[in-house]
Amino acid sequence: MANNNEFSFNIEKHLGVLSTSQKGWTKEINLVSWNGRPAKYDIRDWDENHEKMGKGITLTEEELEALVKIMAQR
Repeated sequence: MANNNEFSFNIEKHLGVLSTSQKGWTKEINLVSWNGRPAKYDIRDWDENHEKMGKGITLTEEELEALVKIMAQR
């Protein structure tokens, strides 16, 4: 199996910044389409130009709703 690390992404909607690091990277929640697939909610660190990113997590609408319910119970 070939190892192809190339991928594409499109930030379809910027929803908000959760925090900013001392280096200027921002932890954001966005709607992101990965490799042309339908957009999902995405939480990860981004550089100032949205060219470099850290590891993150993507959530479907249903997963985001479940997370919101869990957090509301805290």
